[in-house]
Amino acid sequence: MTEPPRPPGSGDPGNYPPEPTSPGPSPSAEPPTAPLSGAPGPAGYPPPGGYPPPTGDQPPSGGYPPAGGYPPPGGYPPPGGYPAGGAYGGPGGGYANNEDKTWALVAHFGGALGALVSFGPLGFVAPLIAYLARGQQSPTVRAHALAALNFQILWSIIAFVLLFVSWCLLFLPSIAVVVIQILFGIIAGMKANDGTPYRYPMTANFIK
Repeated sequence: MTEPPRPPGSGDPGNYPPEPTSPGPSPSAEPPTAPLSGAPGPAGYPPPGGYPPPTGDQPPSGGYPPAGGYPPPGGYPPPGGYPAGGAYGGPGGGYANNEDKTWALVAHFGGALGALVSFGPLGFVAPLIAYLARGQQSPTVRAHALAALNFQILWSIIAFVLLFVSWCLLFLPSIAVVVIQILFGIIAGMKANDGTPYRYPMTANFIK
């Protein structure tokens, strides 16, 4: 025997099971397992596509930095992080680059060659060219060129004077001066090839 129907709004007097509904789902009803629109899905997760886009300042899942964010093993800097020429400077032992070394050799060997060709008076030409061409850009070339230039200026003047005097005297003094210019120019060039500055003996500081 069933309980007669109650009017709407009356409370449930007991723990009676609800009245059976008509079989078959309603055409407009959602499946019982489908989440409500805008409501989080199962276990508190938002619906698919509801995650905010990741930002650049957030690490990926797991707390690890992104790929490529680790320093290289052993604490060494990455490739290409070392200064040019390593820790020992540029080529030649004391030069920043090969161009500086070339101009230093021009100053010394060129001075010796100029003295040989002109028989003394033009020994200063090559050091002067090296000083003007590269001395303002490279302190190393400037030091080599000034050393050679001051030496060759002094002995070029001596050679020039002795050339006139030697017309009346023997050529021995002029030959001795030229030999001195050539000898010390070659010695300084050999030192410069090893990257070592050379201090010319019997020189003067005409240019500073």
